[in-house]
Amino acid sequence: MGKELIINSTPTEVEIALLEKNKLVEVHYQKTNSNFTVGDIFLGKVKKLMPGLNAAFVDIGYKKDAFLHYTDLGPKLRSLQKFTNGSINKSHPTHYLENFAFEADIIKTGKINQVINKKHPILVQILKEPISTKGPRLSCEITIPGRYLVLTPFSNVVSVSKKIANSEERKRLKRLVESIRPKNFGLIVRTAADGKRVADLHEELLILTEKWQQMYEQLHNAKAPTKILSELDKTSSILRDILTDSFNKVTVNNKELYNNIRSYLMQIAPEQVKIVNYYGGNKPIFDQFGVTRQIKSAFGKTATMSSGAYLVIEHTEAMHVIDVNSGHKIHSNDQETNTLAVNMESAEEIARQLRLRDIGGIIIVDFIDMRNNENRRKLFNAMRDFMKKDRAQHTILPLSKFGLMQITRQRARPEVNINTAEKCPTCNGSGKVNATILLTDEVERDLEFIINSQPKAKLSIQMHPYLYAFYKQSWYAKKQVNWFKKYKKWIKLQVNNDYQLMEYRFFDQHNDEIRLS
Repeated sequence: MGKELIINSTPTEVEIALLEKNKLVEVHYQKTNSNFTVGDIFLGKVKKLMPGLNAAFVDIGYKKDAFLHYTDLGPKLRSLQKFTNGSINKSHPTHYLENFAFEADIIKTGKINQVINKKHPILVQILKEPISTKGPRLSCEITIPGRYLVLTPFSNVVSVSKKIANSEERKRLKRLVESIRPKNFGLIVRTAADGKRVADLHEELLILTEKWQQMYEQLHNAKAPTKILSELDKTSSILRDILTDSFNKVTVNNKELYNNIRSYLMQIAPEQVKIVNYYGGNKPIFDQFGVTRQIKSAFGKTATMSSGAYLVIEHTEAMHVIDVNSGHKIHSNDQETNTLAVNMESAEEIARQLRLRDIGGIIIVDFIDMRNNENRRKLFNAMRDFMKKDRAQHTILPLSKFGLMQITRQRARPEVNINTAEKCPTCNGSGKVNATILLTDEVERDLEFIINSQPKAKLSIQMHPYLYAFYKQSWYAKKQVNWFKKYKKWIKLQVNNDYQLMEYRFFDQHNDEIRLS
């Protein structure tokens, strides 16, 4: 399956569009001055303990204190705190953990005020970006991700991605990773490691341990709040996480970003540097590759599919609700067969919409009701297949007896919400127009002005069909005769279907528009 990345760089932000088979499936935005990205690691300061919530609020330099729940502390919190304090005061001599003595694990059912002290520095990683009125959400289970591996300090566990289905390959990868794993560092083997050699894995492991060393050095004499380690920029992190052999093109409109992407690919996948292209055309890059049109058609309350069926997507404070409608097109006289076809098409579009809008939390889908249990199972299995491409963690439940499907999807960033409505050219967005009863007076004034300024011009007036009908089919029809008597010339009236309701324009004998301003 061909994948393509279109990157639009502006002075204030970078817009990234992911296309699969020329169809838009993901849109990402990153402000160039953004200081917070999921995966960034900070040395924060505990500002407030909330025993009732079993959580703490931590200052990491954001305008709102970040939220740290007890369940996100991780069992190795005391070991992390010991390493952090030792790195700050330089009593811990190295970034390696070979001779590091672990502290006792914290219990799952403990209380926040029993393990964390107010105003003490704490090493945290951003789990979720600020969403709505909430500040960032944090975790103390530090991870350093690469393309093939994820480094997890203070652990000795090696796990392999469940998406690697071949059991022999899973065993091979686990054996290889165990052989190169540093002591007291755990590793997660990612899907992209499928079929890779030990040399590739070892090379990346060295890069990840170098990042851990940078963190250790950054902590020396550090004062909270401060950033300790930055996640990659959005473009590079997307390439790292989703770049596969099925990628056939990356197109970018900024020379500096183009060079940066090529340099990054030289490090992680030299054989794919050739897929990066620079676009220097005059037309906006999203317009050139049809992204703008797809964004306009995909966002909004209603999403229409090729068959004429459509989705209505509503957002509430607690959840998202998606209603499936068949529209007017019926492909079969068999109602059950037709319903299954509409539901199947809708399931594919819903999976795309969840990725495209980055919808998280609870999603309730109201499919068209089907009586056949086998068809309900087919729809559930199809939905799971369509969602396999989604990198966000998700859970799908079978259809309830009311025809409702419940989906939960990981929410790490604010939902992508693009307003595709355009300002009304008639009222200019105000919702009001000048009194229509005065429109003919306005035409009269403009006409008199033009005739006084260009007395020899042969004039015609182009107008919306509604306005034309008003002049032609009422007592106003004699207006042209009155104009002829007054100005000694015939003013021609013409219809223009492209005009807005109350729009009119004046033209001369060469059909050139006479502009009044």
